[in-house]
Amino acid sequence: HYTTDNRRDSTAVAATTHTAAAATMAAMALASSAHALHQVRPAASSTTSRRASVRASSSVVARASSSVVGGITALPRQQFRGQNGVALGMNAAAAAAASRPAGRAAALRVSAMAEKAKDAKAEKAEADDMARRQLLGLKGASETTDIWKIRLQLTKPVTWVPLIWGVLCGAAASGHFEWTPDNIGKSLLCMTMSGPLLTGYTQTINDWYDRDIDAINEPYRPIPSGRISETEVKVQIAVLLLGGWAAAWTLDQWCEHDFPVVTVLTLFGSFISYIYSAPPLKLKKEGWRGNFALGASYIALPWWAGQAVFGELTLDVMVLTVLYSWAGLGIAIVNDFKSIEGDRQMGLVSLPVAFGIEKAKWICVASIDATQLFVAMYLRSIGEVGYSNMLLALIFPQIFFQFKFFLPDPIKNDVKYQASAQPFLVFGLLTTGLAWGHHINSIAGAM
Repeated sequence: HYTTDNRRDSTAVAATTHTAAAATMAAMALASSAHALHQVRPAASSTTSRRASVRASSSVVARASSSVVGGITALPRQQFRGQNGVALGMNAAAAAAASRPAGRAAALRVSAMAEKAKDAKAEKAEADDMARRQLLGLKGASETTDIWKIRLQLTKPVTWVPLIWGVLCGAAASGHFEWTPDNIGKSLLCMTMSGPLLTGYTQTINDWYDRDIDAINEPYRPIPSGRISETEVKVQIAVLLLGGWAAAWTLDQWCEHDFPVVTVLTLFGSFISYIYSAPPLKLKKEGWRGNFALGASYIALPWWAGQAVFGELTLDVMVLTVLYSWAGLGIAIVNDFKSIEGDRQMGLVSLPVAFGIEKAKWICVASIDATQLFVAMYLRSIGEVGYSNMLLALIFPQIFFQFKFFLPDPIKNDVKYQASAQPFLVFGLLTTGLAWGHHINSIAGAM
């Protein structure tokens, strides 16, 4: 093998030598041609010009020779092999080959660090999302031992929004709301009463009486997980309820009502919330009747409170909002789909349990859409055509999201559907309130 390599190398050297000789002769010929050209130039050429020509020719020869010598030098260094088959003269290639394992190791380390940073970022995002869900009282929340965070989770802050919005709708429907410090203070107190206090009371008492069901459906909840004691839960229920009543009484005094209408509404709503969750009545077991009671509490009662604070609560608007509460029935049904297993085991006859998933989901969307369509037609009949068209424009996106998310899978997509469609529902409520306020002012102006 060594002999064969030497012969191959000898042949390569011979070929290279022949190439070098040919290149040298070519360079000499080039120089000779340059000299001949110089000789045929006019005699008037200066000595300086001749010297420049000679230097240029010499430079050409030098560069050609250098290239040849470089070729001769480089080729044997690439071809010659020593004993044991080790290549000689391959400095650049050898350095690159030697650096490849180290380069691959460095690349792997960089890749591992990037992947670790990516995983850490994903874990942080997941932890932040779980913490956010914990504070809002949503499914998939992280667990905590902070008693104040647990108390907040029990009140489910995400459920405050519709009632706070209902107060705004009632204020708009009164036709008398003005942006004064006094009115802003009244509205903030009424929102606090309807949202954090009385809705928080409703959610806490519901979790307390549903603790056995939650142990099946949502065992991570604060009460079934044992992260809050029975005494602490009962104290929270009492504080929230009494706080709501105190806020209602304060509003009646502030508005100088002859009849304590806000306090009466608060007492009535608290009673509905109690019999919805607590035995022996436990309206949750009554299917659509229980859902309608909950829907009316979420839509009609805060609307009535807001309108009573800033204006006069009349029978016609009360009937209108009760009808709108059928949409609240549909919203309540949406929340029942995720609890089918636990409701069935505990004997609660929710609509999904009573009618099955397929029928119940169509009852749900029909109650939401039909109610709003009826209200839109009613607004048109009393001359509020512009507001009627606005309400119709807010209904169609809800129908779109019903077919995109809710109807295909009401259990899996209930949160997506509510997040996508409910903003249009609540803006429809505000549109109706503004329409009613405009209608009242129009009648007053005509008189």
